[in-house]
Amino acid sequence: MSAQNTKNKRSLLLLIAVFVLPVIFAFMALKLDWFNQAVTNRGELLQPVIEASSLVSESDTKWHLLYIIPDICDLACDNALYAVKQIFMATGKHADRVNALFIYSDTSSAEAVAKAKAFTSADVLNKSNENVSEVFKNTDINAIFISDTLHNVVLRYPVTTDKEQAIMDSRDILADLKKLLKLSRIG
Repeated sequence: MSAQNTKNKRSLLLLIAVFVLPVIFAFMALKLDWFNQAVTNRGELLQPVIEASSLVSESDTKWHLLYIIPDICDLACDNALYAVKQIFMATGKHADRVNALFIYSDTSSAEAVAKAKAFTSADVLNKSNENVSEVFKNTDINAIFISDTLHNVVLRYPVTTDKEQAIMDSRDILADLKKLLKLSRIG
């Protein structure tokens, strides 16, 4: 009978170990920071979000790829213009939920504004420097932004002069945008 008791105790200990050890390992993983906790976005999450309804039409309830055209359009600007166009086209079946939006002022590069206007699927809006500065007061505007359907700018992606890096950054923007579109029922 003692051999049977030993076998039963082993079975009970094994059963407990199977259920308890994963819980212990999970607890240790959380407490010892063995992994990156729930960060899946590839862009810079803006905290707090930037309210940009003064730059966008109130009736427009789409997600926006937003780029502010600078005064001098260098290689980083050219890469950003190209990236926004490519990302918009790559949204595929979700293109009706996304809007490419270029904002320029009277001092913006005329050549860059012409390139933006050549992209017929994009909105190109003229806003004053004061309006743009007021919206993006503490944020570097040399970037591509994603704004939600409530006109809150939520993600920021810096632009780069390196063409290969710009392509990789475009993939990151597209991945984040597709994730947002998948999770959102609005827009």
